[in-house]
Amino acid sequence: MFRPARKWLHSLFLRRLLLVVVAGLSAALLSAQEKTQMFRVIAIAEHGGIYKPFVDRAKIWLDKLAADNNFAVDYIEDTEKIDDAFLAKYIDESKGGWIGFHRATLLGEFDGYQMWPWFYDFMGGIRFKNYIATFVTGKVTIEDKNHPAMKGILSPFTIKDEEFYTYDKPPRANVRVLASVDEKTYTPNTDIKMGDHPVVWTNEHKRARNIYIFMGHRPEHFDNKAFTRLFENSIFWAAGQEKGAK
Repeated sequence: MFRPARKWLHSLFLRRLLLVVVAGLSAALLSAQEKTQMFRVIAIAEHGGIYKPFVDRAKIWLDKLAADNNFAVDYIEDTEKIDDAFLAKYIDESKGGWIGFHRATLLGEFDGYQMWPWFYDFMGGIRFKNYIATFVTGKVTIEDKNHPAMKGILSPFTIKDEEFYTYDKPPRANVRVLASVDEKTYTPNTDIKMGDHPVVWTNEHKRARNIYIFMGHRPEHFDNKAFTRLFENSIFWAAGQEKGAK
């Protein structure tokens, strides 16, 4: 339970957790085994807003993946069920895994809340700076082909019509970068660029397996085999169930 002096932190965490939502959806993968399932996925899914089309497609895709691969999925819309004790139990103590998409890196004080140090560090010490509101198509280059999340994905692969974010600095110094977008390939071209622009990474300073995947705004991403393979690989890696893991 939260002490009264920490109510602001509770409010901030819930706000940030909604932003961790995979453009509406995020997955926290619990490694506890069940009798009939390999593992259980807890997916935090927004039930409305501009990301609803992505969430709806994600649920269809994730439910089929779960049925085909014998794992369970629980969807949560009420984030009051998740508090700092939950976070410490799983992410800090390596009793599960975490996958975040898109808005997880929408970090900064611009939304009326103070920066939360734990989550700021977890996301690589970056602050949101700008985004490409008009959307662009770009090519993503895999930097770490040996990571299980990248298994079976050709490099580069194309991500169509995404609102790529820019940050105050790249997270590279604080995280293990798995892939980055080549800003020279943006179509149409734009002046909103970072230079060094990671889009998939993992924070190895945390005991639990975790991966952030920037792409996750449009439902059409589920028609992209590279995106769905990355999503699928990440789920099994985070759950410690990947095949041929290194």
